[in-house]
Amino acid sequence: MSLKHFKPAHWLYNLLHYKQLLHNKKAYKKYNIKKSLIASVSSRDFPDKESRAWLDTGDSAVLAAQKEGFQQFPTGIQQKIRDWSTKGYMVLENYFSPEACDAINKEIDTLMANGALQFKWGNKLMFANKKSAVIRQATKDPLISRVLNFLLDKEMVPFQTINFINGSGQRAHSDSVHMTTYPLGYLTAIWVALEDVHPDSGPLFYYPGSHKLPYLLNNHWNAGSSFLSLGKHDYPDYEDMVEELLAKHKFPREELIAKKGDVLIWHANLVHGGAPIRNPALTRKSMVVHYYASDVIKYHEITERPSLM
Repeated sequence: MSLKHFKPAHWLYNLLHYKQLLHNKKAYKKYNIKKSLIASVSSRDFPDKESRAWLDTGDSAVLAAQKEGFQQFPTGIQQKIRDWSTKGYMVLENYFSPEACDAINKEIDTLMANGALQFKWGNKLMFANKKSAVIRQATKDPLISRVLNFLLDKEMVPFQTINFINGSGQRAHSDSVHMTTYPLGYLTAIWVALEDVHPDSGPLFYYPGSHKLPYLLNNHWNAGSSFLSLGKHDYPDYEDMVEELLAKHKFPREELIAKKGDVLIWHANLVHGGAPIRNPALTRKSMVVHYYASDVIKYHEITERPSLM
């Protein structure tokens, strides 16, 4: 058994970061979860395996205009909200100014140059929001925050950034196997194009409507978890199952050839990834921000670990 599958190692790590787990204390009480904050947690601990978000149980094309605050959004955003339940994503064109994008890129360059930011898990630059006031400010953009709060009918809190210099090259996946909530569905994310995207640079792709698939949880692809260890399967097995589901349901695949400043907002369960990089000389500078609802249980289904906040 590798150390990453050995749950007691997770518990020790959680204990050493206990203060970052306190966000779950009220939520555990609210949902009657009787276990330590440092303990392993997964979908097996919860009875409900479906989203309860209001635009998942209902249709935004019908409900959105009836909700307080809808009329305060610009007309273009109103239509994108109406389409949310059908598509599972929206694109805000030319949202961030070129100057704002340049400022973020400059921050990343500076953080990398002084050693404060390094690549993890291949090509990911993690948690720049914890090191840069400029990037933190971008994650809390007022209009985007209003849109996210409206879509989930909860306060959405930015907790993680991932910056990319090149395309991610990541296979199709749903974020909810990595960053999970109870009740399900209370995660969302944005992707910001920090430069124009070339078709050969490995554009982001997604499958409109795929957010309506059942949430793919550990019991679907990695059963066999015990008190002391995770199941025997690994992440590529999950990716294989996602591809099987996509082939079965025949969702259309779209690539986002974004312009600098464009923003993609996507649903917790939308299947997406990074296309192959056909020209390695090309960059695809971008930033992802993940948001959790403030009052739900936050954890990582794939590793059965509570989220650090």
